[in-house]
Amino acid sequence: MTEGPNKGNTEVAPTNEQTRVIADSIDDSSTSARSGPNLIDGILTNGATIERGDGHNTGGTTEPEHSEAVCTVLVAIPAYNEAATIGDVAQRASKYADHVLVIDDGSEDNTAVLANETGVTVVEHGRNRGYGAALKTAFETAYRFDTRHLVVLDGDGQHDPSDIPRLVAAQERTGAHLVIGSRFVDGATSNASLYRRMGLKTINALTNLSLGVIRSDSRVSDTQSGFRAYNREAVQSLATDKSIGNSMDASTDILYHAHHRNYAIEEVAVAVEYDVANASTQAPLSHGVVLVRNILKTIERERPLTALAVPGFGLTFGGLGFGYWTATNYIQSGTFPVGLALTAAFLMLVGTFACFTAIVLHALSTYFSNTEIQRGQIR
Repeated sequence: MTEGPNKGNTEVAPTNEQTRVIADSIDDSSTSARSGPNLIDGILTNGATIERGDGHNTGGTTEPEHSEAVCTVLVAIPAYNEAATIGDVAQRASKYADHVLVIDDGSEDNTAVLANETGVTVVEHGRNRGYGAALKTAFETAYRFDTRHLVVLDGDGQHDPSDIPRLVAAQERTGAHLVIGSRFVDGATSNASLYRRMGLKTINALTNLSLGVIRSDSRVSDTQSGFRAYNREAVQSLATDKSIGNSMDASTDILYHAHHRNYAIEEVAVAVEYDVANASTQAPLSHGVVLVRNILKTIERERPLTALAVPGFGLTFGGLGFGYWTATNYIQSGTFPVGLALTAAFLMLVGTFACFTAIVLHALSTYFSNTEIQRGQIR
C-alpha cells in the first residue's frame, strides 16, 4: 500500500472554501457539525438523528441514510478536552485518509476550534455523552458515505497516525471486518507502565472468557485498543446497533457485536505512546472497574452456564464434602459438629440455587435468541 490512499479515487472532492455550519445545536445535548470540508453536507440535516437530553429525537429519522458520495478511507477521532494534541493528530491523520472526522464530545476547552483550524470536519456533541456515543457518530457518518475503511484512533496523541495505512492494508489483504492496532503482538511498541499492562492483560483475559474464546490462536490480544479499522459491512451493522453503550465499555460491546456475527478479526502491531500531555481522561482504576463490571454482567447474561452452573456445581460438591466430613466426625466422636453441618448445608443450598438459576437463564437466553432469528427470517 502506498503512503496514503489516492484521494482521486473518492467521489467527494471538497475544498476548504466549502465550510459552513451543517446543523445548529438544537439544545445543550444536540449534535452539530461545522467547519472543514463538507464531508457530511446535507447528511446531518437530512436523515440524521439529533438526540436531545430527554432521550427524544429531533429533526431526523431513526436510522442513518446513505449519501451518493463514497469515501474510501475515513479517519474518525473521538476527542474530549484534547486541545493540547488534537490539531497535530488531525493534521497528521489527514495525510493517510480521504477525510478526517473529529467528534468533539462536549469538550470544555478549544478542542473543536483547534481541530477546525486544520481544515478537517468537526462534529460537536452539545454535552459530554461518552466515548461510545462518539463512536456511534463515527459509525453513522461512515455508513451514510458508504465508507470502505473507517479507521478510529484516539485524539490524545497516544496513537501514531502513520500506522493508519498498516491497518487499512491489513484489512484489504485479509478481508477482515475488524482490524485492531494491538499493543501486545510481536512488533508492537509501548511505554505503558507495569501496572497498566497487568490491568490490561487481566481485562483481556476476562473479555476473551466472556466471548467464549479459549484457544490462544483465537483470542484478541488487545481488547481495549482504541485504534481500529472497520470495513463496510462492520460499519453498516454497527451504525444500526442500538446495544452499543455510550461509555468506555463500548470497545468491549463492539467485540461482542463482532463475535455474535462471526466477523473476522485481525490484529497488527502499532506504536502507543503514553508520555503525552493528556494520556487519559479517565483514571485507569475506575476505567478498569467499569470494564470488569460490564464483562461480568455479560458473562452472567450470555453465558450463565459458565458464570453460574460451573461455580454452582463446585459449591454443591464442596457441600457434599463437608457433609461427609460432618458424618465421619459424628460417627468417630459421637458429637455432632454443628459448624460443619451448617457449612455443608449452606454450600449445598447456594450451589443448588446457582445451578437452577443458570439453567433457567440459559433457557431464556436460548428462547430469546431463537425468537430474534425467527423475526429476522420473517423480515
